[in-house]
Amino acid sequence: MMMNLPNLLAIFRVFLAFLFFFLLVNFGAMFPNIHQSWVNYFAALVFVIASVTDFFDGYIARSWNQITKFGAIIDPLADKMLTLAGFLGLMYLGRANEWAVYLILIREFFITGFRVIMVSDNVDVAASMAGKVKTVFQMIAIGFLTMDWFGGDILLWISVILTLYSGYEYVNGYIKEMRNRGQI
Repeated sequence: MMMNLPNLLAIFRVFLAFLFFFLLVNFGAMFPNIHQSWVNYFAALVFVIASVTDFFDGYIARSWNQITKFGAIIDPLADKMLTLAGFLGLMYLGRANEWAVYLILIREFFITGFRVIMVSDNVDVAASMAGKVKTVFQMIAIGFLTMDWFGGDILLWISVILTLYSGYEYVNGYIKEMRNRGQI
């Protein structure tokens, strides 16, 4: 397997997801003399860098025609690891509503598994526009909650709605495709 730049960026995002979670959950406790706002800044910086790599790995892979099977696996996995790190870390800190996090994570795990079924049935699993908007809102919500800014809760619940809707779109698209094939 040849490692290309988009795949390296996705692997780097996996590392950044671990670092982001560490900063949220452990850094402040390990260094109590550092003010919490600085911990927020460090965590937010790591999160922004990771989020930017998410954009660039896909853009570069498409632009440079470097789409690989490994990239198709590692990219969404890295995305899920980053959002999982953010939502669980923020829930641990009491900044993210438990039900909102639960609904988002259940949808993410369900659709990740469902994508395997879609691939096995040769159904296109490319992210829809709703899925892309969902991702943007999740990233913004995580950023606001990390910084402990006003409006983070509202953005989190908007993310929940968009997350559930994009999940519905995946399932509905699969059902329509399978009906068109006469397999349902």
